Amino acid sequence: MSAPDILALPRLPRDAEGPVFAEPWQAQAFALTLKLHEADAFTWTEWAEALSGELARDPADDGSRYYEHWVAALERLATERNLATQAELRARKGAWEMAYLHTPHGQPVHL
Repeated sequence: MSAPDILALPRLPRDAEGPVFAEPWQAQAFALTLKLHEADAFTWTEWAEALSGELARDPADDGSRYYEHWVAALERLATERNLATQAELRARKGAWEMAYLHTPHGQPVHL
């Protein structure tokens, strides 16, 4: 499977024009995955298998948690490929949480 086969991914939320995102972070996770693939961090087959594995862990998901599974697959590949450690991922999540908790409503979150 190649990156242009993105629409072949299981349960990808989409409309007639392609993938759809309910939140900006979903589009960012999507874009980061494509960039990491382009940088040869993982093959598209490896990505599809990682995402499928995450989706299989939650067969009752109605699609509303799709990008949570997406991020979980991305984090797993990132740690397996030594792109980031679990501690680095936890620290980044903590920094984002602090940033958004201290950002006024309607304003962009800055790290």
